[in-house]
Amino acid sequence: MPTEPISKGGPDGIRRRSQRVILTLAITVRTLDASSQASFTEETQTLVVNVHGALVLLSGRVTKGQRLILTNRATKTEQECRVASIGSHSDGKTQVGVEFLQPSPDFWRISFPPSDWVVPDASPVSTGKS
Repeated sequence: MPTEPISKGGPDGIRRRSQRVILTLAITVRTLDASSQASFTEETQTLVVNVHGALVLLSGRVTKGQRLILTNRATKTEQECRVASIGSHSDGKTQVGVEFLQPSPDFWRISFPPSDWVVPDASPVSTGKS
């Protein structure tokens, strides 16, 4: 399944497909279709979530494009995803970006802001005095 390209726009020229939310949630990650030597099940947490996936911490080794199953431990629901990016390493864990195979706004059980929600620029408040 091809990935949708990131559209141009926004202040720095790149706009994400969905709003990211910094949120720590307990999840379980398990490999899908991995060899017995490379397979693992790991209880971990999210760092950031969105409708299309999450940024998670993993001590297990993964490769870009690898398929995984995420389980939301609070709801016991599962979602298949693929490794979209592999980030920095710290204390034996790696930041891994995972992308759902299908957008799943209900998986995290939080309300995401509507796509047209824009935070207005801060403008000086007029006091009526000159």
